[in-house]
Amino acid sequence: MRGALALLLGLEPDIEVVAQVGAGDEIVAAALTSRPDVALLDIELPGRSGLDAAADLREEVPDCRVLILTTFGRPGYLRRAMEAGAAGFLVKDGPVEDLAEAIRRVLAGETVIDPALAAAALSAGPSPLTARERDALMASVDGATVADIAAKLHLSESTVRNYLSSAIGKTATRNRMEAVRAARQQGWL
Repeated sequence: MRGALALLLGLEPDIEVVAQVGAGDEIVAAALTSRPDVALLDIELPGRSGLDAAADLREEVPDCRVLILTTFGRPGYLRRAMEAGAAGFLVKDGPVEDLAEAIRRVLAGETVIDPALAAAALSAGPSPLTARERDALMASVDGATVADIAAKLHLSESTVRNYLSSAIGKTATRNRMEAVRAARQQGWL
């Protein structure tokens, strides 16, 4: 899909595609080399998420504006993208002409957000999870034990249990794997 979008955007007379990468951990290096005006990022990428890469770009290449284009139109993702410094957030179901126009608007300093998603995000409210509860859930994704999570996060096992218990309560689920699923569906992870 990346190649097709680059080809279609390259046909626009005022848009030049200067770089393409296939993994999130390659984004900052490519931006430092090519110095784009706008970076078009997805959320789910190998290596590093587009949301994390957007925050990195804000620090490393502050003149580069970020536009998130994703199939994952979840209110929590929109909120996290804006917190990471993204200037726009669109869902991939629109025509390429709309995307080209969104790029132009972001370049002009505007914020461009899918209207339906913006309304959903406003009604959903912020994530109830703290940063440490998110960290504990993310470390649980691959089925890690409490001891493994504690070692990874440099916390005691009882602290990890407390964070996981709190996250389970806040997601109204029965266990940490259900909490991970629920938090992902909301875009909180």
